[in-house]
Amino acid sequence: MGTDRLSPLSPWGRGEPDQTFPRENSVSAYLLNTPDDQKAMLARIGVKSVEDLFSPIPADLRLNRPLDIPPAMSEQELTRHLQRLAGRNRSAADAVCFLGGGAYDHFIPSVVDAVAGRGEFYTAYTPYQAEASQGTLQAVFEYQTLMCQLTGLDVANASLYEGGSATAEAMLMSLGVTGRTGDVLVAESVHPEYRQVLETYAANLDCRIVTLPTPDGFLNPDDVAKAVNDTTVCVIAQSPNFFGHLEEMQAIGNAARKVGAVFVASFDPISVGVLKRPGDYGADIAVAEGQGLGVPLGYGGPYLGILACRGEQKYLRKIPGRLVGQTVDRHGKRCWVLTLQPREQHIARQRATSNICTNQGLLALRAAVYLTALGPQGLRETADLCLRKAHYAAEQLAKVPGVKLKFPRPFVKEFTLSVPGDVNALLAKLRGQGYHAGLPLGRWYSDMADGLTVAVTEKRTRAEIDGLAAAMKA
Repeated sequence: MGTDRLSPLSPWGRGEPDQTFPRENSVSAYLLNTPDDQKAMLARIGVKSVEDLFSPIPADLRLNRPLDIPPAMSEQELTRHLQRLAGRNRSAADAVCFLGGGAYDHFIPSVVDAVAGRGEFYTAYTPYQAEASQGTLQAVFEYQTLMCQLTGLDVANASLYEGGSATAEAMLMSLGVTGRTGDVLVAESVHPEYRQVLETYAANLDCRIVTLPTPDGFLNPDDVAKAVNDTTVCVIAQSPNFFGHLEEMQAIGNAARKVGAVFVASFDPISVGVLKRPGDYGADIAVAEGQGLGVPLGYGGPYLGILACRGEQKYLRKIPGRLVGQTVDRHGKRCWVLTLQPREQHIARQRATSNICTNQGLLALRAAVYLTALGPQGLRETADLCLRKAHYAAEQLAKVPGVKLKFPRPFVKEFTLSVPGDVNALLAKLRGQGYHAGLPLGRWYSDMADGLTVAVTEKRTRAEIDGLAAAMKA
């Protein structure tokens, strides 16, 4: 380390102890904020009290009463209390999981945690100083390369939060690429929460979200052809869609391109083990939720938004997030740099293409390690297992009296059933028997109160599937 000495007493961890913020030990920096600490910080910024610190905030906007919180607990008491609260959850580890809708119980090889948990990656997740972050940049570059291979498109980024924000960013890209201010056409079979995010993003933009109905569980390409015109910004479709079924993506894309609109394809990354890639059926922009690629369910996040596009300049100059490029240093050695930086942290806000302001680098790394561990053959085998097990499950569940497939459409790992009676009551009973049996469609579609979407991954066994069918029958 040369003459520099690491000091546990310094708030910056290097050099001589900082006497301004005295610490009894190095651990206290992470646990306590003592009255002495507060007094030292207030003195540093030149105010006498916390009340003075908040004085610029109008009195009527401040909370002028004590918070109704219980007395402080000891560390042991608090640990027990939190464990009791956590024990009330029924996670995918506590029950057999048939939940889907963008978050799936896929197997995660142990190598993913082993690599992603290394300190070099786990903390240094965002490459603000590219020349000092070569390992992080290389990891992002490898991720982008894998995403291009996965989607069949030319360019992929790294920095989107999850599938919903990736879909919305694709809409913003389409506005910039086309220069139009017309309609954004989105299939009703696209994830309803993604569509809610689209509505939020579009609220103050010069475009209108138009939902194309899918009464039969898929988007009819003829309906797309009738709806598009010379002002259409983009057409957004998802395959496999929210009901689990396949869309006629090539025909939908042809209808969009005929009028110069952008075709945005939302896809499931695991499904491309057995299906065409978005680039192979003509998608201009591909988006996805990357949770299935080595990211734990995690009670809803954090997840990974995937976005890839065609390589023409009009797309490349509008892509959000970060792009990592490969080059050589002054010694001729391979190295990596941030290139075409479109974020408002790097360039003037009015020129930025996105306000996405964090880097999902750790999740991107997990996806890269996962795909590298599986390889093309492993991805195909995983998708094939999902396909076979899902079809077996659909056959067994459709034998339950009153239960049938709601839509006679092809599917890979997810399908929708029509079930008699109260779906939510049925799911509650099945949870009591150890099954997270699926998602009730009535939560999002008022006309599908009888709908239940079931997802079957490679982790499910014949005994678990037969058990669910027996429990549902009972």
